[in-house]
Amino acid sequence: MSQFFYVHPENPQQRLIDQAIEIINKGGVIIYPTDSGYAIGCQLDNKGALERICRIRDLDKQHNFTLMCSDLAQISNYAKFDNQCYRALRNNTPGGYTFIFRANKEVPKRVQNPKRKTIGLRVPDNKIAHALLDALGEPILSTSLILPGEDITESDPELIRDKLEKHVDLIVNGGHLGEQPTTVIDMSEGSFEIIRVGAGDPSPFE
Repeated sequence: MSQFFYVHPENPQQRLIDQAIEIINKGGVIIYPTDSGYAIGCQLDNKGALERICRIRDLDKQHNFTLMCSDLAQISNYAKFDNQCYRALRNNTPGGYTFIFRANKEVPKRVQNPKRKTIGLRVPDNKIAHALLDALGEPILSTSLILPGEDITESDPELIRDKLEKHVDLIVNGGHLGEQPTTVIDMSEGSFEIIRVGAGDPSPFE
């Protein structure tokens, strides 16, 4: 049975944030709010937690995972990109985008796209997500909480609790959120390719 924290969306309670980080550091799987619906995540280096997420979402090995990062500086620790990409990131983060880059050696191979050696990276515009990331001090390995058979991100924490409280270690209730997933921009080849249009305005990358 998972824990269920009611966290204030504008002023996250540090006590609850610290407890959430303790759960992550012990190998837990958590569900938490972002600016594009709820995400499911775990510690970057925890193989067992990653496997649990794959079972919950029924993901195959080709799935593109995302590193949820606190800022642009943290993104640069995990990806390879040029000055053009850097300027685009600086102008569009935080926000409802996921950027696909070539992963560097800091990214475990098991979370990279096996063929392209890429990883998704993003900086969310959500105060609870930022509080978690600041307290953890490293990215949260994440994917949008889109359950098998669905095509939209889960947005209602009470419904999430009904569906998943026996499958995860913590659900962070940050209120009812939008259902749009992120806009995905592939920058892995240096140019900008819009893979999916979602919460983020695609026009800066057209």
